[in-house]
Amino acid sequence: MLTEDLLRLAHVIGAAVLFGTGAGIAFFMVMARRTGDARLIAHVAGTVVVADMVFTATAVVIQPITGYLLATRIGWSLSEGWIALSLILYVVTGLFWLPVVWIQIRLRNLARLAAAEGTQLPAAFDRLYAIWFACGFPAFFAVIGIFWLMLAKPQFQLF
Repeated sequence: MLTEDLLRLAHVIGAAVLFGTGAGIAFFMVMARRTGDARLIAHVAGTVVVADMVFTATAVVIQPITGYLLATRIGWSLSEGWIALSLILYVVTGLFWLPVVWIQIRLRNLARLAAAEGTQLPAAFDRLYAIWFACGFPAFFAVIGIFWLMLAKPQFQLF
């Protein structure tokens, strides 16, 4: 029982880190962008990139491991509808997160360059920022869906 409790705790902490870091990153990037200050944006974007690598990437790896071990320990089949759908949503989230990581690095670099040169942010920054911003919504709602599935465990057949 202790192992199941520890796995459940690790899984919940991982989910909280994924959601919290994602929401925090989005908030601070949006607030920094609103200033239009290339130096501030470069600094915040640099911090965001580090946070994504340290916290989000770690949780991204831990979540499926703890989820699989927990499901196996409890005796849940990965083909149960709510588990299968949560895995699909997890992949959807990842498909939006991976480009966001690259975009954040590019946004950081563009802001650093503008700050170093004392110029305005280039048009490429605005285009990438718009894509970054748009990618956040499906990922956010997919994570909300995963939370709901994990809590409600609705019984349905997916496959």
